[in-house]
Amino acid sequence: MKSNVGGIDRVLRIVVGAALIAAAATGAVGLWGYLGVVPLLTGLFRFCPAYPLLGMSTCPVKQD
Repeated sequence: MKSNVGGIDRVLRIVVGAALIAAAATGAVGLWGYLGVVPLLTGLFRFCPAYPLLGMSTCPVKQD
């Protein structure tokens, strides 16, 4: 697994994911808020499985 999530993208994913999970845990949104686990994990692991399918990468470092 090569890193394909860059700095700003990573921070946004972690913040949005944590906010969605917190909102779901407090009852502010429905159970769909737990989908925040997806952006949270992709931010933490610096890998988004959709990016290779789309030919994208926000990671500035070229990895071989």
